[in-house]
Order: sequence, then structure tokens, then C-alpha cells
Amino acid sequence: MRFVLLGTAAGGGFPRWNCACARCAAARDGKLPARGPECAAVTGNSRDWWLLNTSPDIRTQLTAASALWPSPRHTPVRGVLLTDAEANHVAGLSVLRDVPGLKTYASPPVLAALAPARAALDRHDPWEWADSLTEGGFVLAGGLVVTAHPVAGAPPAYVPARASDERWVTAYRVEDLATGCVLVYAPRVHTWSPMLDDLIETADCVVMDGTHFAADETPQAGRRLCVSGPAGSLAALERHPHARRIYTHLTDTNPLLDPASAARAQVTEAGVEVLPDGAEFVI
Repeated sequence: MRFVLLGTAAGGGFPRWNCACARCAAARDGKLPARGPECAAVTGNSRDWWLLNTSPDIRTQLTAASALWPSPRHTPVRGVLLTDAEANHVAGLSVLRDVPGLKTYASPPVLAALAPARAALDRHDPWEWADSLTEGGFVLAGGLVVTAHPVAGAPPAYVPARASDERWVTAYRVEDLATGCVLVYAPRVHTWSPMLDDLIETADCVVMDGTHFAADETPQAGRRLCVSGPAGSLAALERHPHARRIYTHLTDTNPLLDPASAARAQVTEAGVEVLPDGAEFVI
């Protein structure tokens, strides 16, 4: 199974277009690596690629990833697995609108929230929209079997009803049928749960939400799972040293963006990685 981190920043990317904080300024000056909004791609056979979310920068991200370049006749992108309905995870769907028959998986509330966009996209080339939470999971072209698992999370702000539903955010478990290797992809996690421990216990690689490092980072940081602290994701990931562990979805206030920071040193010492956009590896 091959995996590519197409983007590793939170919504807005890094540097953010409307921010002049010290880190964003350093990224503009080339002193810190720039990052696009979070999304990734996975394949089991190096021919059929599946996107994990689609960022607003998906065209640039696909252009930068030679493994996903099209042949003269077709693209290797077969479909999309959405973890949620946030704009920075679904906006790239419009860029893919000319691909006929693209298959997109998402949970029922996410599919419902995207109903207007789905209708518009299907007028270009009809797509196949599927429930990611279907019982028993589903098999993807290329020999991958996938199960989706709801994790705590709220609906996006643009959903009028703001309906309460435990299925608004999901993590994916992707298994390579040929090798038995397992990837867990969870770029948006609000609280840790025993279910996540169970998922990661079976995984060879986990890509985890690293949005905020500490709860006092910003007023928003205290409302979701942070990296540091006794109840943070780093302490939880340290329970699973057998797996390769990687943080993604880093917001501009996160000191992990700076390779020279004490935060990055702490995470590295714990055996967890922060990789650049475009990093590709085999699981």
C-alpha cells in the first residue's frame, strides 16, 4: 500500500492568506515550509488511487504528486473518501467535476449536507455517491478494504439545521488485502475514545489530527483534542509504539510547524512524525 500526504495544514493552509503572525511571516519568507490544506491519497496497486478528502488546493496538490499524474487517456484517481463535510475537505470536489463515474464515500449526514453540490456535480458527469458506514465496509479498486468509524465531531457551520448526529466525522481503516497492512486515517478528532485505541492497535500506520499542540494555543484549541497534555493525542499514541505515527492538519498557531521548536522535539522524542506536504511512503 502506497500513501501520499498531499496536504498537511488545517483549513486555509500555511501560511494563511489573511494572517501575519510570526509563523506565517516566516513561511512567506521561506524560513518555514509552506503547507496546503489537509488531504491524502492511497493505493493498493500503484494504478488505482483514492483521495482521502479533497482540499481547495487539490489541483496544485495533484500536480505536485507525480504518482497521481494522468496518462494520455485517463486519471488514476478512482474516487474520494470524505472524513466530514467541512469546506476545506470537500471544496476540491468541484475541481474533479470532469472525471466521469468518480465514486465518493461519505457518511449519511455528510451526503445529505452535500446534496446541492452533488446535484451540481452530477450535471457535469454523473458520479456514484456511497455510504461510507455501510455494514461490513467496502472494497476499493486496487485491493483495499475500508471501514469507516464515527468519531466525536460537530457539523460544519454552513449546515442550517446544525443537526446533532454522531456520524458527522469519521476515521478510516484501510487494509491492503495482499499484504494485510493497515492504515488508520483520522485527521479530525475532537476527543479520544477506546474505539481509536482499538483501531490503532491493529494498524501499521496512523495519520492523526494534530491541529493544536496545546489547549491554551488559541480560544478554539480548548474545544478539541490537542497534542500535548495528559489527555492529549500524544500520550494516547505513545501507547501504540508498534505503529508508524504521523500528525497532520496543523493550524498556523501550532508550534509543530517549526522543526526547531521544543514542541517538535517532544513529539519526535515520542516517536511521532511531522512530515512535509508531498511525503510518500509504503505501508
